[in-house]
Amino acid sequence: MLSLIVFLPLAAALALMALPRLGDGAARWAWVAVAAVDLALVAALWLAYEPPVAGRLAFEERAQWIPGVNSSYHVGVDGLSLPLVAMTAVVFLACAVFALRSNDRPRTQAALFLFLQSVSLGLFVAADLILFFLFFDLSIVGMYFVIAGWGHGDAGRSALKFFLYTFLGSLALLAGFIGLYVAADPHTFDMVDLAEQTPLTGSSTAGALVLAAILLGLAVKTPTVPFHTWLPPAHTDAPAIGSAVLAGVLLKMGTYGFVRIAMPMLPEAWRAWAWVIVVVGIVSVVYGALVALAQTDFKRMVAYTSVNHMGYVVLAVGAAGIVAGDTAQARSVAVTGAVTQMVSHGLVTAALFLVAGVMWDRAGTYDMGAYGGLADPAPRLAALFAVGAFASLGLPGLSGFIAEFQIFTGSIAAAPVTAVALLGILITAALFLRALQRIFTGATQGASAGFGDLRPAELWAIGPLLALSLLIGVLPRPLLDVIEPAAQVLVQLVGR
Repeated sequence: MLSLIVFLPLAAALALMALPRLGDGAARWAWVAVAAVDLALVAALWLAYEPPVAGRLAFEERAQWIPGVNSSYHVGVDGLSLPLVAMTAVVFLACAVFALRSNDRPRTQAALFLFLQSVSLGLFVAADLILFFLFFDLSIVGMYFVIAGWGHGDAGRSALKFFLYTFLGSLALLAGFIGLYVAADPHTFDMVDLAEQTPLTGSSTAGALVLAAILLGLAVKTPTVPFHTWLPPAHTDAPAIGSAVLAGVLLKMGTYGFVRIAMPMLPEAWRAWAWVIVVVGIVSVVYGALVALAQTDFKRMVAYTSVNHMGYVVLAVGAAGIVAGDTAQARSVAVTGAVTQMVSHGLVTAALFLVAGVMWDRAGTYDMGAYGGLADPAPRLAALFAVGAFASLGLPGLSGFIAEFQIFTGSIAAAPVTAVALLGILITAALFLRALQRIFTGATQGASAGFGDLRPAELWAIGPLLALSLLIGVLPRPLLDVIEPAAQVLVQLVGR
């Protein structure tokens, strides 16, 4: 079942490229159909899911791959990965629907995004470090071509900067993986076995070096301060659906690596460096919000809020490593909040980048000063932007509140100093309310004049993403029931 979910989009991508006579319209609808079928398969997987026993995965599949180094094709899911698999399928379907009106090489674009969907899903179900690394690097290659091929502005330069930064990070990640392999006895790249062995426990220097390599690779992908400088130009010059996938899915590969690899496999080193990780999280939260507040370009503003929101995740997983007193329950709540934040950010920020795509399509600018009174000619766009903005700033009743409430409840209980990061929520509220006022309120002027409201494809791409955010905000239990058991197991592994 997992292999079908992962490789169905790839098979469809190859079929699209092998059928040169397929019309543009047929290619676009084929993309939507494949993404919809994949989402249906993920929904069936979710309904059949039962939390696995500690240290195991559900729906495991295993086959020999590179036996000489004890690396196998090993996939499976648990409460840390299944929500991200579902979120990935939703975001890619939304992008397929949004692109229905695209006339810029739609067959090639569909094939490239289907390829990206396969490697993204593959990473979140991978249970072998080499398999994880393969999908990690392929995601970089795929997004490079998305930005360079369909971007605008200085797309070539932004794509190159994205590739070089993230590829350099992946080399550090590979060095860390090799360190884990060498330390393991017997040598293995299997993630389940490595989490059970924790091979570098008792070797503080070697453990710290391996953790540093892994954290560097993941921090560039997340990204955290100071490894974030590739992100704003990549988002600004990427096409709308490229930005939605980059922020909604690819950034989560970094934060997912924290909870899947760094924390369970290097628990002693994680505890030793937990305060450093917490500080990086706090700085990312506050710095990302402040820089976003200073932006006049709407898309750059949303890009910097990703640094802010991923900072919350880093803060929470860092707090989970501060083992002092009877704080296991609080640290579990923080981890649950971190995974919920990954899902929430994926849905909401993807929707906001699609909103930015509508602005570029109609007016050719992201400059907030070029608009004014846009709510009058585009009421549906204004309504969806308002929902996305309030979800992003953490308004109760939306997914952002569920995530951030748990993050701060757990983190402050484990380390009261993390309350400093609450400032980020205040600044985020200010920047989104300011954007709402500048773009949508007042007299209609500038680029807002003659601005067409959302078309059906745009409405059906953005609307469901925000509807899911609302559903999670009102009825979070189905999501939390999946995440909480895995979060508790992770906290036990880190604290052992």
